Amino acid sequence: MTDTILVINAGSSSIKFHLYDIEGPQELSPRLGGQLDGIGTRRPRLRVRNAAGETLVEREIAPGHAADVPNAQEVVGTWLSGHLGGAPLAIGHRVVHGGPDLAEPVLVDDALLARLEALSPLAPLHQPNNLAPIRVIRERRPEIPQVACFDTAFHRTHSDVADRYAVPERLYEQGVRRYGFHGLSYEYIAQRLKKALPDIAMGRIVAAHLGSGVSACAIHQGRSVDSTMGFTALEGLPMGTRPGRLDAGAVLWMMEQGMGHDEIEHLLYYECGLKGLSGISNDMRELLASDTPAARRALAYFAWRVAEGMMGLGCAMNGIDAIVFTAGVGENSPQIRQAIADHWGWLGVELDPERNARHGPRISTEQSRIGVYVVRTNEELIIAQHTLALVRPQ
Repeated sequence: MTDTILVINAGSSSIKFHLYDIEGPQELSPRLGGQLDGIGTRRPRLRVRNAAGETLVEREIAPGHAADVPNAQEVVGTWLSGHLGGAPLAIGHRVVHGGPDLAEPVLVDDALLARLEALSPLAPLHQPNNLAPIRVIRERRPEIPQVACFDTAFHRTHSDVADRYAVPERLYEQGVRRYGFHGLSYEYIAQRLKKALPDIAMGRIVAAHLGSGVSACAIHQGRSVDSTMGFTALEGLPMGTRPGRLDAGAVLWMMEQGMGHDEIEHLLYYECGLKGLSGISNDMRELLASDTPAARRALAYFAWRVAEGMMGLGCAMNGIDAIVFTAGVGENSPQIRQAIADHWGWLGVELDPERNARHGPRISTEQSRIGVYVVRTNEELIIAQHTLALVRPQ
């Protein structure tokens, strides 16, 4: 065994991985990171860079070697085995759904895998792919401990009221409740604020994770108290290919029109959101570069509903002391941050154009009644920390 922690984040079309050196009892430093993307396409590609950003490998992979996530994991594992000089101490995984009871990272065993597999219908876009590499590694290297870290766990601090829908108790007992997602990202934000912005860290914060998936979270005293996502990762704010808020009656109407379960599921997970509104793409960069009315409408809708949803979280904390943007779009798009903030003028929120263009950390003016910040998330570091703490407790 070497003194490293490997982190794997597997999606439907990519596997991201990061390797951390263990420097002390609970201290980690990044050694390398990479991803194999284009899984299932004709041009999958493996990219790996070291901690300094230098390219270690960048090459195309034969399509048959990355036809699905298990095959792609074999490619990643083979490359890592040839470059690490030994197995990692443990491997940590992002798992989107942990259900109502799993509020902490846990060591993987067969019983846990079966339990998590049963949750796949609640996260069909993510859960099966999260679990695929775990199975491959258990088959090939069963002696290496694996740790599952859940996107839902950070939200298990919600109150009983915040976790409920207005449905009969029997449905709540069967698991129909608001779970919340992107918790690993929000956990990192809460941790990072304590070091980088201690003056606001324990205040009333609304953080927005704006990527392909989109949500916002109310964080008070470093704990999640509410989130825009709920029973599945479909709810809440509009996303790249998911609709966010949608009248449940619309789904009933689809069924009445003869649409089946699989057809509706595919529509809601792959054809809605920015892609559906624009008819062009779910890529924010493409939409920003487009001058079509549909693209303009999609961006306007996105900014409006995200702004609305974020401010609504203030009700969970009786106010808002700071606003944080994070994830791919939240960290890198001044235009989208400005478009969202334009809906908050009535609250006295004002962005500074120069600060916003530099991506912060503070992007609001000194006169703004609520401070607005950009904080880069690092879900992989949180997973590595949890994994190390579990396999090598202090």
